[in-house]
Order: sequence, then C-alpha cells, then structure tokens
Amino acid sequence: MLKKLAGAVMSLAAVVMLTGCLKAPVQPPMGLIYTDYKAPLDYDQEQSQSEGLKTGTSETISILGLVALGDGSVETAAQNGNISQIHGADYEYFNVIGVYQRYRTVVHGE
Repeated sequence: MLKKLAGAVMSLAAVVMLTGCLKAPVQPPMGLIYTDYKAPLDYDQEQSQSEGLKTGTSETISILGLVALGDGSVETAAQNGNISQIHGADYEYFNVIGVYQRYRTVVHGE
C-alpha cells in the first residue's frame, strides 16, 4: 500500500513539474538543480535589436511551486520602461531546485 502511494505521489509530482513549461521560439535546456538563462521571445531577430533603445522588465516568481505571483506581461514591461513602441522582447528564467523560480520579460523599444 505504501509503495503504491509513493508511486502515485511521484507520478503526480512529475506531471506537475512538466506542465506549464515555458513556450518560446527557443527553449534552452533546464537544469535539475540550477537554471539561469536568457532567450528571445520573438522570431524575427532583425526587429529585435536593443542597442540604443529603452528597456523595460516585468516578472513573476514562484516559491516552492506552491505560491506564484507577479505580472510578467509584455504590456507591463513596456509600461515599466516607459516604452510606447516595442521593437523586440526577450525572457530570462532563473530556478534553484524549484524552491525559487523567476520568469522575467524584457522588452526593448522607444
């Protein structure tokens, strides 16, 4: 009985960890213990040049996978950077053993 319960709990944990994975044009590999990377949110890199442009960010965080909060939208990132015309967007993902996770949206524009 205990083995069946442990197996069910492990299966449920695997399903929970694998749902809601980031979806973007490029998804770098995830580290089991530590992950910290930046990647593009848009496909057209010709328009995603950030030199000389304003930058705005927004983010969401998760603690222990139990509590998640924040606003990681492109609109909020643009507002935070005082950007009215968006030229490109990127994202940053940071994770330490699932205890603390941060997803940050970064927009570039005028």
